[in-house]
Amino acid sequence: MGLKSFFRYLRLKIVITLVRLGIKLKPKRKITADKVLQIPSRDAKRTIKAHVYQSKSSSPTPVLVNFHGSGFCLPLHGSDNVFCQEVRDQTDYTVIDVQYRLAPENPFPAALNDVEDAVNWVLKQPEAFTTDHVAISGFSAGGTLALAAASSVFPKNTFRSLLAFYPPTNLAMMPEGKAAPDPTGTPLPPRLCHIFDDSYIPEGFDKRDPRISPLFAQPDRFPRNVMIVTCAQDSLAHEAEELAKKIENEPGHFVLRRRYDGVGHGWDKKAKEGTPGGEAVEMAHALALDILRR
Repeated sequence: MGLKSFFRYLRLKIVITLVRLGIKLKPKRKITADKVLQIPSRDAKRTIKAHVYQSKSSSPTPVLVNFHGSGFCLPLHGSDNVFCQEVRDQTDYTVIDVQYRLAPENPFPAALNDVEDAVNWVLKQPEAFTTDHVAISGFSAGGTLALAAASSVFPKNTFRSLLAFYPPTNLAMMPEGKAAPDPTGTPLPPRLCHIFDDSYIPEGFDKRDPRISPLFAQPDRFPRNVMIVTCAQDSLAHEAEELAKKIENEPGHFVLRRRYDGVGHGWDKKAKEGTPGGEAVEMAHALALDILRR
């Protein structure tokens, strides 16, 4: 690492550390995963942690591999516990909720490599999982990773379904140029988005690489069943919807595109039951379950 790169990393590390100290890591509901896995990594002496929400159906079961939001930098594994529990309890799916490496300590492609390793491990467990019923999902940055893996890492038709909740799909576009459909909410701070993007993408990488920005992937590479959820008060909504429209034009693809009014990025993690935000969570989760049942 050159001196310039070292000072760049040091600056990003300090800022991200301060952001991490300022966030609340406690999950919305107590995590009730049935067990914790340590999935083998391609890197020697390293494993990938995953929470397993075990289907009550007889093995082998369909399987959903999920990836949490993080801005590619924040340790939020377990924050999708409500969604994972609902999938386990209301479908035949087992859910594998995967913790991936974070930037700036582990920039691209470390997180995507963890996604690939976790999915490959699942595909090698035919006694536990129905390998023609593998689905992939993700929230925010986890949605980006799911989209990238499905379209640019694995062969076509590896995944039966893909669920992406408010994912960034175009990291080549400057955050200042992104505007929410509904400007009345609290937008993602462009300066913070710059910090996240710079932490995740090393210098010299093309930000239009579809493994980084899935908007630029070939639309026919995506699974045949896709759900993309966006938020009206989220500056990432337009790019995610643009990707959904591209996939919609592919023959044989079913795309469920939903934008929820009155909510912003990550709204589901704070929404309370009985509120408009809580009702939007219930609707989004119900639609996701319908996609998995297709």
